[in-house]
Amino acid sequence: MARTWGYRAALYSNAMTLASVGDVRTVHEPQPGDGATPRAGQVRRARFAPIASVSAGTALIGVHALLFGNWLIDDAAITFAYARSVAEGLGPVVQPGAPPVEGYSNPTWLLLLVLGRFAGIFDNGTIFGIPDYVLLPKALALVCCAGILTLSYVAARKVFSSRAWLVPLVVGAVLAAIPSFVIWSFSGLENPLYALLLAGQAVVLFGAVLDNRLLTTRVALAAGGLAALAALTRPEGLIYAGTYPLVLLTQLRRDTVAVSVRRCVESTAAFAVPVGAYFGWRYATFGQWLSMPSVAKAQDIPTLADMTRPGELVAYLGALAVLLIMALIAVAVSRAPWWRQGFAALLVPLSLAVIAYAVLEPDWMGQYRFATPIWVLGALAATLAAVEVLRSVSVRVRAWLAAGLVATLLPSGVAFAEASEEFRKDPNISACYVADRFGRVFNGYADIVGLDKASLLIPDLGGSSLTSRLELIDMAGLTHAEFAEMAREGDRRAQADYVYTVAKPTFVHVREPWSSGTSIGWDPRLQRDYHPIHFDVYQGEPHGDWVRKSAVPSPELLAELRAYAKRSAAWVEERAGNSPLRDCGPTLNRGQTGLSEPFPGEQRSPAIPAEPEAAGR
Repeated sequence: MARTWGYRAALYSNAMTLASVGDVRTVHEPQPGDGATPRAGQVRRARFAPIASVSAGTALIGVHALLFGNWLIDDAAITFAYARSVAEGLGPVVQPGAPPVEGYSNPTWLLLLVLGRFAGIFDNGTIFGIPDYVLLPKALALVCCAGILTLSYVAARKVFSSRAWLVPLVVGAVLAAIPSFVIWSFSGLENPLYALLLAGQAVVLFGAVLDNRLLTTRVALAAGGLAALAALTRPEGLIYAGTYPLVLLTQLRRDTVAVSVRRCVESTAAFAVPVGAYFGWRYATFGQWLSMPSVAKAQDIPTLADMTRPGELVAYLGALAVLLIMALIAVAVSRAPWWRQGFAALLVPLSLAVIAYAVLEPDWMGQYRFATPIWVLGALAATLAAVEVLRSVSVRVRAWLAAGLVATLLPSGVAFAEASEEFRKDPNISACYVADRFGRVFNGYADIVGLDKASLLIPDLGGSSLTSRLELIDMAGLTHAEFAEMAREGDRRAQADYVYTVAKPTFVHVREPWSSGTSIGWDPRLQRDYHPIHFDVYQGEPHGDWVRKSAVPSPELLAELRAYAKRSAAWVEERAGNSPLRDCGPTLNRGQTGLSEPFPGEQRSPAIPAEPEAAGR
């Protein structure tokens, strides 16, 4: 009898304990091992649902990416050129014979491309009929997107049971709807890898808070290591070294101060060792603490006006959509107190992403290239909040909320569709245009004049560095130390003097905004020292191609140059708006002159010819 009463008392005590913490979890579905025996079919469905959800979400993103065809932003091809040089044993140079200059700012992305070249799947030819310089970066982007959605499921599984599989599908649909995310993830740049690393850091900390593992060495090292990888993927990734310490502050108690300090030191060390090693190598190799793009872009101390720049993203998303997201997060936090602290761990890196966007100098490229982490972390936070709110209300209220969500997000969806189509018709300058216009066309000029060695001043060094055999001088300063310093100082006179008295390039290409931005195009020494070959079909004189007078010994040779330019350069410019999403041919090799898009009546050759048609040499 005593034993029976003790047993009942224990049950009563347990029941009271559960009742007192009934808000710890709002998931009430039976779990395996708690009296419910799942059937084999249920187990299979439980395993298949997240795989199907991640796959479907990734497919949605991939379908949107297909709209942009083979387009790659020209800046991405700068990293491609460095990957080729490193793989060929030339070191960190943009082309053979160039001095070492860190013209890239994404070492981790560069490493992936170098590994791809060693494996023979990058800068080597075609795969399934697709040039591998297009296929590998876009395939890596798709893999990173799948990784982001997998991480979203890992986070959802911490707080939801049977509904966790919905989260990656919804996150995938949201990201697929945002042109900014899709465009820059599949542009050939490092954006998808950067987003994956930051999503990984956020989910690690989210799970650690919920599992009470935040103060473990493993979590501290993981957070610091992921921050280090982010910093070696984008320069502003340095800010995420603060994610773990800030999350610790949100969880700090008097009895955990000492251990929190120790873990903070461990996380900082995990960040500082690899980043410090790379910075040391950078200074020893290039004599600079910053990469050359960072120098040229003249990043300055942010002003109060800069801190309003995230307002651009509010306008892009739609004010109603942003208000809805904020309301969902507020309601979710109030309804799910047991994972409120975990949600705070998600909001810390999201807040840092917004700060980084505000601090960075505005970018000339469209569609908010620097906002990629905001889209990923924001989509994850908003989706978790929406699922929490919808699952905690009645069916009737759920239906009304769903209708409200659709009505609120519909204007944003329409605006996104218009933005995507607009970019598709007129994307930022492509690597393939540059490979043809400033690589292959100028190779043809040099062949006609008969120059074995020549130099070319241009503002676009992506595709051109993969196809040009000329010494390239980068007036944008991304791969040229002298121009980078002058660009940072904004010294237009010094830039023009350097060109006409020091560099004295054989060929010059000028166009706006570079003609005015550097004063090179309007300097009287241009017409004094150079013959015009071709004027841009859209901008007119003096914007176009020029050749140094001393390099052309006869009027007949100059006429031949102009005839070739009239056929080749003008053709590339005219076709730029008609086929901006095309590839650049099966391969991108130095010295090529045949254009990737054939002239009317001609068929594209499976291999780009090595001699200019007009030259006949």
